[in-house]
Amino acid sequence: MQAVLGEFIGTMILILLGGGVCAACNLDKSKAQNGGWIVIAMGWAMAVTIAVFISGFMGPAHLNPAVTVAMAMTGAIEWSQVVPFIIAQLLGAIVGAILVWLAYLPHFDVTEDKDAILGTFATAPAIRNIPANIITEAIGTFVLVLALLAFGKNDLQFGNNVFAVGAVILAVGLSLGGPTGYAINPARDLGPRIAHAILPMKNKGGSDWGYAIVPIVGPIIGAIIAVLVFNLF
Repeated sequence: MQAVLGEFIGTMILILLGGGVCAACNLDKSKAQNGGWIVIAMGWAMAVTIAVFISGFMGPAHLNPAVTVAMAMTGAIEWSQVVPFIIAQLLGAIVGAILVWLAYLPHFDVTEDKDAILGTFATAPAIRNIPANIITEAIGTFVLVLALLAFGKNDLQFGNNVFAVGAVILAVGLSLGGPTGYAINPARDLGPRIAHAILPMKNKGGSDWGYAIVPIVGPIIGAIIAVLVFNLF
């Protein structure tokens, strides 16, 4: 139960800080409005770093269903833990997104751009091409999971390991995030997308459920391929 709680709290913090930087850059009258892609990429990298530090003493701090599946494939966790971890991650992501909404409530009220509001919660492609978008998400997650597996073989201390994970998130965001916004985490997209659908925001549009499959399927595919490649060595 402690590990499951760690997944919930860690993912909540991840989305609070990661979604928070999206809100800061996207919403009207925010002091960080138009901060740009580098600010968002740095914000997400630090969000992952802080979230792992906060939850790491309670459990493995996957904070990502794709990572959980990958670690079950390697035997690092039992398969029986996969569903409870993923449920905790999804619920944590929903709560984290709601906290972002509360933190920026006046800014959501004055923002009329529906895409900017949705972009605070969920990812969207720069060019909508579902097969290509899935490939992009798979490649980004492949890099993430392969790096996580490699870090485990490099005998890094916990603190160094956490900062290394943040560096990977930053690298993926800057180098591979342009096409899809690099969800690379099904809970990161699905949880906030659910929050967007249920929250009473006066200027919101649709939650774009037609795209929601991409940040679920792509990361899972990428994680599985990363494990298969890692097992070759």
